[in-house]
Amino acid sequence: MTRDEEIGLIAELLGLDAKNEKFLDEKVTLSPVERYSCPDRFAQEMAALFRGKPVVAAQSTELPKANAFLSRSVSGLPVLLTRNTEGEAHAFLNVCRHRGAKLVREETGCKQRFSCPYHAWTWSNQGDLVAVPQEQQGFPDLDRSQYGLRELPVMEAHGFIWVIADPEIRNAEEILQCLAPLSDDLSWLELADHRIAVEETFEIAANWKTLLEGGIEAYHFRVAHRKTIGPYFPDNLSSYQMLGENMRSVLPRITLFELRDKPQDEWSIREHANIIYSVLPGTQLLVQQDHVVWVHCEPLAVNRTRVRLATLVPNSMPQTDEMQKHWVRNQAITSTTLKEDFELGEEIQQGFASGANTHLTYGRFEGALDRFNQVLEDAMKVTEEA
Repeated sequence: MTRDEEIGLIAELLGLDAKNEKFLDEKVTLSPVERYSCPDRFAQEMAALFRGKPVVAAQSTELPKANAFLSRSVSGLPVLLTRNTEGEAHAFLNVCRHRGAKLVREETGCKQRFSCPYHAWTWSNQGDLVAVPQEQQGFPDLDRSQYGLRELPVMEAHGFIWVIADPEIRNAEEILQCLAPLSDDLSWLELADHRIAVEETFEIAANWKTLLEGGIEAYHFRVAHRKTIGPYFPDNLSSYQMLGENMRSVLPRITLFELRDKPQDEWSIREHANIIYSVLPGTQLLVQQDHVVWVHCEPLAVNRTRVRLATLVPNSMPQTDEMQKHWVRNQAITSTTLKEDFELGEEIQQGFASGANTHLTYGRFEGALDRFNQVLEDAMKVTEEA
């Protein structure tokens, strides 16, 4: 984000408030309930979005040094992330190429080689098959080069390791193309110089889109969050802008109005607003004054989502017990607030199953929701055509 963009976003919100207006789209829109409840639709989303687009598989510091590894689920697939001796990140399907067993059972560690727990076929952390027990007798004509681990496109950028969870896609340049519209903003956040201070994981009985949508409109703040963060935000005031297929939402705090009487060189959007980057398909970055909250949704089923919530903090911040308590307190505030949305999300999912509605209705000040869903529709069409 450039300084001119920062001032422009603040001025836009101050102007709307001065006129007692909202950030409005052209019309009321309808969203079919099938988007959130249809198993076939869910399968299409997994194939086209979560396995056809780059997703965040890890934060860079989770692979802290050469030969570090992680095994985890990425878009429903078992994935092994490694960092080789030169410090480069790799991503493979965590599946033995001999008989299909799970190759690495440990969640994290430091190894140069991985031996299958079934028959001890062994691979390097660059995916090369390096050892086969009794190879000469049992597999006399084995071409090891044909049995390397199935590699996934991977790229390390902006403090994250991005993966396309489809071994048939060979070109990692697609990751760069998807991130390009966000590059300036992510560079502004300096996320490559952040680490995870606190994290937790939830499983929510709701569709993944319902959970993400709660973060991109302010209409519900004074109602759903009236006992937590609601009083710190003006009623239903926000704005949004598309950055390629991604969305940047700005939800001002009531302190924003103090800037009316201050010169623009003293304006700071991080001090007076929540900025939310919704990165297609399942990641949101909630920008706060001194940290960034990483919210990652991994769909498990049409009505179930695993949510990872992590507080990312600058490495320049002191790593003391007192600072850690500060981060824990901030994570607790965020977690408490999101749990209010999660509870609503589960009730909404139950509402879908009831048949009460065939469509959801988005008001003109909820245009971000319609735009979010339209971008998903367009991205799915493009992927299917390709």
